[in-house]
Amino acid sequence: MGVLASLRACNGSFRAASRLLMFGYIRGKGISVSANEHCGKDSVLPVLIVGAGPVGLVLSILLTKLGVRCAVLEKNKSFSAHPQAHFINNRSMEVFRKLDGLADQIERLQPPVDLWRRFIYCTSLTGSVLGMVDHMQPQDFEKVVSPVSVAHFSQYKLTRLLVEHLKSLDFQISTRENLKSTMKGGAIWGREILMGHECVSIDTSSDDGVSVTVSFFEEGEFKERNIRCRVLIGADGAGSTVRRLMGIDLIGEKDLQNLVSVHFSSQDLGSYLLNERPGMLYFVFNPEAIGVLVAHDLEQGEFILQIPFYPPQQDIKDFSPQICSEIIFKLVGRELSDIHVIDVKPWIMHAEVGEKYVCCDNRILLVGDAAHRFPPAGGFGMNTGIQDAHNLAWKLASVLEGPSPPSFLQTYEAERRPVALFNTALSLKNFRAAMSVPSALGLDPKIANSVHRVVNVLPHGIQKTILDGIFYIGRMQLSEFLLNESNPLGSSRLEKLNQIFNEGRSLQLQFPAEDLGFRYSDGAIVPDRRGPAPLESPTGRRRDYIPSADPGSRLPHMNVRILSNSSKEDIISTLDLVHGNKIEFLLMVAPTEDSYHLAHAAFEVAKEFEVSARICVVWPQTTASSTSMSSKEALAPWENFIDIQEVERSPQDSLSSSWWNICQMSDRGAILVRPDEHVAWRVKSSIAGDPMKEMRRVFSAVLGVK
Repeated sequence: MGVLASLRACNGSFRAASRLLMFGYIRGKGISVSANEHCGKDSVLPVLIVGAGPVGLVLSILLTKLGVRCAVLEKNKSFSAHPQAHFINNRSMEVFRKLDGLADQIERLQPPVDLWRRFIYCTSLTGSVLGMVDHMQPQDFEKVVSPVSVAHFSQYKLTRLLVEHLKSLDFQISTRENLKSTMKGGAIWGREILMGHECVSIDTSSDDGVSVTVSFFEEGEFKERNIRCRVLIGADGAGSTVRRLMGIDLIGEKDLQNLVSVHFSSQDLGSYLLNERPGMLYFVFNPEAIGVLVAHDLEQGEFILQIPFYPPQQDIKDFSPQICSEIIFKLVGRELSDIHVIDVKPWIMHAEVGEKYVCCDNRILLVGDAAHRFPPAGGFGMNTGIQDAHNLAWKLASVLEGPSPPSFLQTYEAERRPVALFNTALSLKNFRAAMSVPSALGLDPKIANSVHRVVNVLPHGIQKTILDGIFYIGRMQLSEFLLNESNPLGSSRLEKLNQIFNEGRSLQLQFPAEDLGFRYSDGAIVPDRRGPAPLESPTGRRRDYIPSADPGSRLPHMNVRILSNSSKEDIISTLDLVHGNKIEFLLMVAPTEDSYHLAHAAFEVAKEFEVSARICVVWPQTTASSTSMSSKEALAPWENFIDIQEVERSPQDSLSSSWWNICQMSDRGAILVRPDEHVAWRVKSSIAGDPMKEMRRVFSAVLGVK
């Protein structure tokens, strides 16, 4: 009773105390302690993450930096060495900038941009080039709209960097050999990645959290153990066990295409392509074979070959290392001296989104591929998942260690699911753009799929023979006799192909408008009175990003100068003004009397809500004397503020206007930014009315506190 009495005194709400006790934490004057520390028995883990892929690992890093204890379960005994995803877009690289220089590491370790900026279409890797598309434009290197560029970096290499980062945060990689010393009384204490541990059942019958039954192999047999947690996160990929156990359906288009992924290495091939035709993707069409080669690293000679696959007439056993080598030789156009097939995996392309992301009274949530499955066209899968984790981390911290109720986690679904639906449509558009190339060459994928379905009704013994014969006839469309300028049909097809490339209607790599310009219209934001502008429908073509400070948008990037008494001039991005190690809101204002009043109100209200507030005062570039540019006196006694000044840009810069013009606001306005760098609220001009009342309305809405 003494603890609860203290809570009444500190927070003035027994109901709030009960809510926080449910999640294992007690709040008092901004301090969080585990409720289980008071009862002295087994600790209930605040967050358990199932799946140690990039999304689960990024989420565990973000939560740890925010002070939330978590652990990760991974059913495999080792991390995957299959390259898988490899394109990291602008927004994900911005997230990685906040992970202690991870973006810098990726930039240093990735292949030079000139080795991967192109898609190449050819009859063989050593034969005729049908077309070439360069996906990098000058503005991609100028870092005008973002402080960092896109990257080409294999998923397994990214996983290694993330694991090393977690080790620096005192995470332990636990196997059965060393696990006994880390588990006490069946409890997991956090900061662990448990390898070889598979989630097999989930019990949500208890009011105080979730009980997860975990299977592992020990001493020659499978054993089970229960792990209790407050919140369970399913980050376990496209075939998510958590999603299946919770009975959450996926909605969308299934079975778009079956493929076989062949991971192989060849320094011989890498050296040839490096010198003759460097690129990222190679689309090869010839009478003997068709495939897409992904050059993960030309300098290391590491590749993935994607081959169309038609089960049940074809079986994965038909793709032995020897047969895969022969297919590779046909696509290359000659034999290779050092080919080594490392791994062969079948997979199915889907375009689906979970019907919901949050269930069981806000205690179980899905992130990444567990929540959505996209075609790989445009690299949206891993990137959308990383941004799911970025959106969710601060919200989990606000519920487990801050003022927000469990229902606040519904804003995660409200914000991220529409983004996944949009990205599904965009990746489908891009996938169909990719199919326009073989269609132009006389290879209609729709006909191939129809033939595949038709032969299924024939006697099983002749299905494969008929399918092989029909596909052989189809590939004859690619013969040099037909596909040349002197043949009228071939000339017409080549002209149509060039038109597709010149008009940007083939497979695209970059989508700046969507990567940086996605916007939340509902959730942990306060929309403008006029409501959000409707999103443009996806086109499957590259579009430029236009900065926006609309609520729900990612804060625009601009280089600014930190003003201080130091003679050193620190230049940073506006995105760097948002900290990633605590629940802190950034209020950006101009140095005006009304804005300083608003800043004082923000400080007072943030204190009431037991979150941190930081004020950023933006001084115009035209201000002459830096000695007079200080907000210390105007904001006293508050000290958590920063004065910055706009950095002069070149006249050629397409975004050379002032900060407030970029944001399409006047300098009498204000912008409140969330911990994930998205705009929570803004006012374009000065507030009419009581600043305290407005700030209470805003913080209440954004934090889900009534």
